[in-house]
Amino acid sequence: MMIEPRDPRYQWGQRVVSLSDMFNDGSYPDKLGDELLVAVGNEGDIVQVGVHEESQQPVYMVDFDGLVVGCMEEEIVLLQELQEMARQARAVPHEQLKEPAV
Repeated sequence: MMIEPRDPRYQWGQRVVSLSDMFNDGSYPDKLGDELLVAVGNEGDIVQVGVHEESQQPVYMVDFDGLVVGCMEEEIVLLQELQEMARQARAVPHEQLKEPAV
């Protein structure tokens, strides 16, 4: 059974932010095994979009300050989307963020 490829959510040239720490899985022989490559919150630019052969999921090659790392969609978010979420969160009155009394 063949899995149909999923259309990528992001495109080449978009600025993204890492949603998770990314460690060397052996792809970078000049780095230590399990060395932190990209920390949560680091910004980068998508330089290429491809498809993971087995899962047919989009894979994004993201340039994080000269280090290009392959990322899945759940590991990144558009900088613009993150900024919009932060703006909306700041607009919610503090009282609405409190847990309701039980």
